[in-house]
Amino acid sequence: MRRIWTTLGGIACGLALCLPPASALRLSDRQLDRSLPVDESAVSRMYEQVGQATAEFQAGIEMQRSGQPRQGQTQMEAASARVALLAGQCAQMLGCEMQRFIDAFQALLRLQALLLDPAALLDQDPPPGGLAGAGEADGGERLNTELAHTRVMLRGRDLSEIIPLNEPVHAALTDWLTWMRPTLIEAWVNYQYLRADMVPAFQEAGLPEAVLFGILAKESAGRVHAVSRAGASGPLQFMPATGRRYGLNANSGFDLRFDPASASRASVAYLTDRLEELNHDLELSLAAYNSGEGRLKRLADKHRGKGFWSDSIYHALPSETQDYVPKVLAAAWLFLHGPDYGLSFPAVDTQLVDLQLVAPASLGELAMCFGQSPAQPAGWFRTLRNLNPRVQAQDRLPGGSIVRIPRQLAAQYPARCLDNDLRTRLAGLHDARYPAGPRVVNYKVRQGDTLARLARTSGCSRIEEIARLNGIAGPRYSIRVGQTIKLPTCS
Repeated sequence: MRRIWTTLGGIACGLALCLPPASALRLSDRQLDRSLPVDESAVSRMYEQVGQATAEFQAGIEMQRSGQPRQGQTQMEAASARVALLAGQCAQMLGCEMQRFIDAFQALLRLQALLLDPAALLDQDPPPGGLAGAGEADGGERLNTELAHTRVMLRGRDLSEIIPLNEPVHAALTDWLTWMRPTLIEAWVNYQYLRADMVPAFQEAGLPEAVLFGILAKESAGRVHAVSRAGASGPLQFMPATGRRYGLNANSGFDLRFDPASASRASVAYLTDRLEELNHDLELSLAAYNSGEGRLKRLADKHRGKGFWSDSIYHALPSETQDYVPKVLAAAWLFLHGPDYGLSFPAVDTQLVDLQLVAPASLGELAMCFGQSPAQPAGWFRTLRNLNPRVQAQDRLPGGSIVRIPRQLAAQYPARCLDNDLRTRLAGLHDARYPAGPRVVNYKVRQGDTLARLARTSGCSRIEEIARLNGIAGPRYSIRVGQTIKLPTCS
């Protein structure tokens, strides 16, 4: 097998990808002078040119795949040389971020490895002493180190080496760090209490913990009892049929999809199967997790050798999956590199104890009497629910029952939860119910039905109400046999 690293005139090259020497990545005195004005339009044009060059490089790969090796090689070399030239110009331009070029080189190398010659990167090492120019500058050293350790297989690698910091992942990072930041923090706090149950399965399988967190954050934010409109359930959101295939059956009436440890083991089994089936491609495996392995297997077989980000696969997937994979990767990246982005995850005391109830109480009543703390401003309801997945929140447990709680709450239990006056008030709150009202059901119109007749049989609605609910115009209020309408009913 050929070696992929060579040196051409001080520029490090691998196959068609040429990198500038580290000296070219060193910031100029002009860049370091913060008193000078930044030409934002020029910087934007520079970034656009980098994006165009990356697209040209991928087009060259597609040429190679479609039987035009010489033309593809020429296109790839020209594109990578253009990025190298732009990197040198960026180093002289005030406000131009060199990280953009480091990310671009990483993306090009990954595209080349995964789409052109996947086997070429297996078990290959960079030339002795590293790439040309290594160690001359921090940026160049980081770039060379990351590229030298790139591998096609997932296992055995640091996850930081394989997450592509491309535009979709950057967009997902922006979402997590802005309007989705509260959800990410919630996921982190919930995960800290669940970690002891969930992480062992990933560690035993050699899968990165950050992947577990990324999936958990996107799927449920660590809410153990989450249920989607499609019927996916649990912290890792298994559909019923998939859950049964991976051992998440109902156990004594309890759905094991809601058991964090069982769900984690099933997730490991599912991901392992997909990685083996999809050439250990993490992005494709995550896409299968979201949209189904059948769809991804067919796409991977049809477009053999192409990755998730290729047009032929990415644009063939639902928009939900196009969003899902970058979101999981970005959450995993922030799990590893949060401080680099001004993200500070709160410290959580995750020591747990088993509390024996002295008096009857539901999880809801316990959450109310424990109140909240500066470290837990949202209160303890979600934590108590997550730690006791087999207990229904509204069920009042008899005295003597065992409840799993954070250790810090155990000392507060006698004073807060055994006061008779407080217990009486909380019991009244727990037992309160909203008034029952009419519910709406879908009804298929039968022969002889009229709105007047349906209003009478519903027992709690008038013709006008049904008509308004279904957009049916008066005064005839016509309906037809077989038509499905929304019908308020109290029966």
